[in-house]
Amino acid sequence: MKRSAAATAVALLASVALVSGNAFAQDVRHARAERQFLSTKTPYAPQEGVDDYQRPPHGFTPIFTETVSRHGSRAMTDSDDGDSVVAVLNSAARQGALTPLGAQLAPRIRSLLTGAASIGYGNLSGLGAREQRQTALRMERRLPSLFRTIRNRREPIEVETSGVPRTVASANAFTSGLVQGDPGLVGLIRKPVVDKDLLYFHKQPQNADYQAYLSHDPELGATLTRIDGEPRTARAAKDVFSRLFGPDFVAATTTADQIDFSRSLYELYSVAPDLRIEAPNADLDAFLPARDAEWFAYLDDAEEFYEKGPAFRGRTITYKMANVLLDDLFTQAEAKASGTSGKGAVLRFTHAEEIEPLAVLLGLPGSTRAADPSRPYTYRNNPWRGARVAPMAANVQWDVYAGPRDGGGTEHLVRMLYNERETAFKASCRPMARGSYFYDLAELERCLHRG
Repeated sequence: MKRSAAATAVALLASVALVSGNAFAQDVRHARAERQFLSTKTPYAPQEGVDDYQRPPHGFTPIFTETVSRHGSRAMTDSDDGDSVVAVLNSAARQGALTPLGAQLAPRIRSLLTGAASIGYGNLSGLGAREQRQTALRMERRLPSLFRTIRNRREPIEVETSGVPRTVASANAFTSGLVQGDPGLVGLIRKPVVDKDLLYFHKQPQNADYQAYLSHDPELGATLTRIDGEPRTARAAKDVFSRLFGPDFVAATTTADQIDFSRSLYELYSVAPDLRIEAPNADLDAFLPARDAEWFAYLDDAEEFYEKGPAFRGRTITYKMANVLLDDLFTQAEAKASGTSGKGAVLRFTHAEEIEPLAVLLGLPGSTRAADPSRPYTYRNNPWRGARVAPMAANVQWDVYAGPRDGGGTEHLVRMLYNERETAFKASCRPMARGSYFYDLAELERCLHRG
């Protein structure tokens, strides 16, 4: 349960089947038609078709791939929001104060809670496992020659997690997808190992300054209080409350209690699509009008932005700790390029708390604009959206290619995918050619200040 119980914005994108490019486009159109406001709980969808990528320069072939992936869709971490909403609904029911719409809500929430409990609170859902398996299958389709080489040369595939069960389950689902696509990989995929310093760094002792920032930084606290206290919060809460309860019950409920109820309801609304397999009858769209869902989503996005994203201009506290992850991306790519590593792939499974600051360091689209302390983050003045930056199963992938260098020797190029879309590195990084998504590894070391 977050802060008071919020979550946030932008499109619900349905999971995309591993089929043709036409089916991919059809699924994306369907997802956009079901637009909701779910923030970082947005189910995953690839952002580019498998057959739409640039070809590498002539003579270059893939020799290595590595990823940093958020766990897939999951259950809520506890039943607190559901319990609190049902308690209010039960009280109103005893007083005969439920509207016809309000009378339909409790059964759906109970269904959602039952679905979550069936897999364990906080654990990977059936949809989350499917997201990971399909992502793995698409990876193989993008890099068939690499996986053929991995299989033929018996190169190991290393797997790392934060140790939290949903990341371990995500890793297992992903690797099962790899084996489904290529049974010859059996025996090459190593058992997942836990590395909390790398993949759960926001909770580690070396980042006590960040933990102190979250708990009692005055600028952070004042800014989030100011945003939460916007008059629209109370208006949205009353709008939600008035649709579910009779006027006397509404009048007898304080504004603070209406806000708590509505934000808890929003938390349930935002997680329901992640549990569509376990709780198929728990759709809560009818109980939260889009205009109100968007506002509560904004409140959640604001928290994500200031706690895990670019945050305040002139401060790096929210993302400097992700350098350990950026360093490891380079370390693995450099080792393969130098011939000191025999790994075919490195797969890492982590959390939004790691993906969002890494996005800032890499300069990924929509992730870089910090807010002026005197002008808080809003949807109007900043492109940052949790659903775009770190949806469920969000991922960053680096593919390393080897080929002939002009003048002799071997050159190594890197292509980056962000949620499976070819993505440019920072503007200060020079690609191989204008408009290309391929970068010399040495150029990336320069522009990303490696070493």
